Amino acid sequence: MSEAIFATAAAPSTTTASAADRVDAGAPVRGRGVTIGLRVLRVLFALFYGWAGVPKVIGDAASRQGFREMGFADWSMHVIGGLEVLGAIALLIPLLSGISALAFSALMVGASLSVLTTMGGAAALMPLLLIVPLAGIARAQRRETAKFVKLLRQAVRRA
Repeated sequence: MSEAIFATAAAPSTTTASAADRVDAGAPVRGRGVTIGLRVLRVLFALFYGWAGVPKVIGDAASRQGFREMGFADWSMHVIGGLEVLGAIALLIPLLSGISALAFSALMVGASLSVLTTMGGAAALMPLLLIVPLAGIARAQRRETAKFVKLLRQAVRRA
C-alpha cells in the first residue's frame, strides 16, 4: 500500500526506486530562512564542540584536572576531546551532520550523568539542554542520514 502512495507522488520510471530514493522524492522543500537557520545552528554547535574538544585533545592542565576530579583517566579526556573535534567537523558536512548530532546527544547524556554523580545539581542540566537543538539538527538532516546509511550499506556489500 505504501508503495502505491510513493508511486503516485513520484514520476513514472522504468526502474525500481530504493527506499532512500522514495524518501527523497517526497521530501518537503525548506524555506530559505529555515535552511540558513539550520546552517547557522550547525556552525555554532561545531564551534562550541570544537572549542571544547581542542583543550582536551592537547591535554590542557585545566581539562586534565577536571577529568581527574571526576575520577576519569587522562586517556578518557583525549578520547572525549577527539570525539568532540571529529563531531564538530562532521556537523559541518551535511551528509554526516545528522549522525553527528545524534552522537553528541548520546555524549551529552553521558556528560550529564558524569556531572550529576560528581558535582550534582544544576550543572548536570546544561548538557541535557543541549540535546534539544541537537535533536532538531538530527531531525532536519534525517534525509541526509538516510543517504549516508544507504552509501554505507552499499560499501559493506561491496567489501
